[in-house]
Amino acid sequence: MAMAATDIERLILERFPDAKIEIKDLAGDGDHYAASIVSEEFRGKSRVQQHQMVYEALKGNMGGVLHALALTTSAPQQ
Repeated sequence: MAMAATDIERLILERFPDAKIEIKDLAGDGDHYAASIVSEEFRGKSRVQQHQMVYEALKGNMGGVLHALALTTSAPQQ
């Protein structure tokens, strides 16, 4: 079963209320997405830490109903 982009966005916003999020369905199948997430909470964190924070926000869906998610994360530009 696929996961809707709106569900991905909702889960991320629950964890990062200030986030600016862009999600693209890469294959049109609801299983392969690319997401760009900008949040102040990423400031001072490594890229790996940022991605781990997003995976935690997805509450175990990564690798299950959400097959693939290419992430681009950053803190807002000053």
